[in-house]
Amino acid sequence: MISQPYHLYVERSDASKNMARYYAMSIEPNLFGDVSLLRKWGRIGTKGQMMVHHFGREEEAVGLFLDLLRQKRKRGYSPRPSMSM
Repeated sequence: MISQPYHLYVERSDASKNMARYYAMSIEPNLFGDVSLLRKWGRIGTKGQMMVHHFGREEEAVGLFLDLLRQKRKRGYSPRPSMSM
């Protein structure tokens, strides 16, 4: 069971480069009692791509979640209101 909710939605936009990207992540329990990190990204307004990482422990998923968050912040992504995945 997950101790607290982990959800993130960030965007990066630059009109001069015609750039409008989003990146969303969440940590969810799966049917087998493990933990999954769901990642979704793409151009704002499109379906985008999705990747799922499976972990045996919540701490491992949180570690990757925080690493990816740091990477996205360095690249200029900023938080926006939460959106459903």
